[in-house]
Amino acid sequence: MPRLAEAAEGRRVVLFVDAAHFVFGAFLGYLWSFTRIFVKTPSGRKRFNVLGAVDAMSHKVTTICNETYVNAMTVCDLLRKVTEVYTNLPVTLVMDNARYQRCILVMGLAKELGIELLFLPPYSPNLNLIERYWKFLKKKCLKSKYYENFDLFKASIMTGLERSNDDWQENLKTLLTVNFQSFDNAKK
Repeated sequence: MPRLAEAAEGRRVVLFVDAAHFVFGAFLGYLWSFTRIFVKTPSGRKRFNVLGAVDAMSHKVTTICNETYVNAMTVCDLLRKVTEVYTNLPVTLVMDNARYQRCILVMGLAKELGIELLFLPPYSPNLNLIERYWKFLKKKCLKSKYYENFDLFKASIMTGLERSNDDWQENLKTLLTVNFQSFDNAKK
């Protein structure tokens, strides 16, 4: 909370970080029907990975994408990209406890670049703003849509990532609020 207060005052940048793994397959919506309906879907053998960082205040999204794996090197690429985007303020990255994010390589580079890493408690995805963003992106780009091939699937996600920083900012203002419930003064 102190880092978020600094960010609200414009003295710091707080980014929430996590990866999303989009599998080339069906993202079904809800449908009620008297008859059974068969929906075309691809095989689901390919996936498109996006390691993202969403700014808690401006809701701008910074990403690194690939078709292989998200690992420590991918996180290091994101750290470098973040330092290029945010040059004038101290940066704090809020991350989960994925092993590839807590490794010596990532922590060493973060220290070298002057980036503070804050790790969320285990099993608390509800505290990571970017989880809400991934759900929003899947709904906008993938839910109830069929893509003929992997390139179209990937292009839809990439277009969504670009639109997040432009067209969808109004939607993200209400979705990505930093109102977290705190139990510091809870009675026992």
